[in-house]
Amino acid sequence: MQVTTLPKDLKINTSGGLQLFDYRTKENILKAKIDLSKNTISFLRAGTKEVVGDDKTVRIDSGSFIVMKAGNCLMTEKVSAANRIYQSILLFFTDEEALSFLEKHKLYSPGQTSRKSFYTFKYDDFIIHFVEGLEKILLLPQAAQQQLLKTKFEEIMLYLSYQDASSFLNGLVQDVDDKVNHLSSVVDSNKHNRLSLAELAFLCNMSVSTFKRAFFKAYQETPMKWFNEQRLNHAAFVLKTKRQRPIELYEDAGYKDFSNFVQAFKKKFGVTPKQYQTRS
Repeated sequence: MQVTTLPKDLKINTSGGLQLFDYRTKENILKAKIDLSKNTISFLRAGTKEVVGDDKTVRIDSGSFIVMKAGNCLMTEKVSAANRIYQSILLFFTDEEALSFLEKHKLYSPGQTSRKSFYTFKYDDFIIHFVEGLEKILLLPQAAQQQLLKTKFEEIMLYLSYQDASSFLNGLVQDVDDKVNHLSSVVDSNKHNRLSLAELAFLCNMSVSTFKRAFFKAYQETPMKWFNEQRLNHAAFVLKTKRQRPIELYEDAGYKDFSNFVQAFKKKFGVTPKQYQTRS
């Protein structure tokens, strides 16, 4: 499956530590494999975005924006129902730019650990005017853009740091190289999502075969068996607590038809989903 590397595949100059791009499309994009080679702020202007990362899934609309750590993710972008366009102003920045900012303002905390891939923020008056300023910068020659971007990057980082006590930016520059913990984080965060093995392996930055071996070593089960168990357990929980009808659950449990879901559920719990829901 094709992987899009950003910002390289946008065909812009990526030699510096900062890049700005006005991304627009009129087509929905579903679960695209994205390799972010730089940290990215996506200021959503129209449409909706869903990002699946190694620690969680985030959904935002045009009232929010997201800061994404460099790495692999799955991205869905849907056009606005009102004007049939998706638009996002993308600000790319390297770890070096972030670290330089933190050290300059004495905000760096080397002992801090964080596994968060995404940080979301709501638009306010300051951010609205900030993004409008970015759009004006995009109209200028490249040389002027680069000079102004340094000032704008510091401006937004100062504002967000004081909003969030700089924890999000420290989290971005932490180099976590524990593959076992990383795999566990990906698996646990996506155990109820219907992701393929290829998609899970991509989020772990592994080949499918390596992912299968690492998974079995960590969980003593194959991925297919383990995920089936988790989804059936979750379906049982939903039946008891949310009072949904069994027929509403089979697709989320990973089954293509209701009868197969009923058979698998009965094999695990000894009763049908309906019997499980109604018994005391």
